[in-house]
Amino acid sequence: MSRQRSRNTQVEVLLRKELHRAGLRFRVHRRPVSDLRREADVVFGPARVAVFVDGCYWHGCPEHATWPKTNADFWREKINRNRERDRDTDQKLTDVGWMPIRVWEHEDPTEAAKSIVAVVRERRHLFGT
Repeated sequence: MSRQRSRNTQVEVLLRKELHRAGLRFRVHRRPVSDLRREADVVFGPARVAVFVDGCYWHGCPEHATWPKTNADFWREKINRNRERDRDTDQKLTDVGWMPIRVWEHEDPTEAAKSIVAVVRERRHLFGT
C-alpha cells in the first residue's frame, strides 16, 4: 500500500488538464487555509474553491469500496477515519467561506471539470475576481 501514489495520480493529472483547457488557472497541492493542516489537490484561491480527488479505496467510495479480508479491523478503522477527516475538512472550509468539491477517482475527468468550471466561474462573480 505504501507504493500507492498520493499526489499527481492519473485522475488528478487528467482533471487538471481539463481545467487548464477550460482556461482556468489554479494552484496544485496547497492548503486552502494556511492555518488548517489540510491540503487540497487543486486550489482556486480568489474563488475560494478547493478540489479534492478522492481514491475509491482510501476514502470508502459508496460504489467501489472494497473491504480487505486481511487485517480487516485496521483497514476499516483507517478508511472510516479518512471519511471523518474528509467531513471535518469540508465543514472547516465551509465555515470560513470556501467551497470544497470532492471528485471520486472513478468519475469522468471531463464531466468533473465541467462542474468545477461552473462553480469557479460563479464564485468569481460573487467575489469580484
